[in-house]
Amino acid sequence: MEIKIETEYIKLDSFLKWVNVVGSGAEAKVYIRDGLVEVNGEVEVRRGKKLRPGDIVKFNEETYKVI
Repeated sequence: MEIKIETEYIKLDSFLKWVNVVGSGAEAKVYIRDGLVEVNGEVEVRRGKKLRPGDIVKFNEETYKVI
């Protein structure tokens, strides 16, 4: 699924909220901390990771491309 952002970047925790896969930043923090989110094929544990167009996020068997 392609997700368009209107800014230069979006932080990973905010992105998970933006695509409605978590209900809150606190929930996103737990999933990220527990190593359940991948960015560009690597497990990402920093909730403040900046995502830019072209980045690929995998979470809960879904894949999202930032455009």
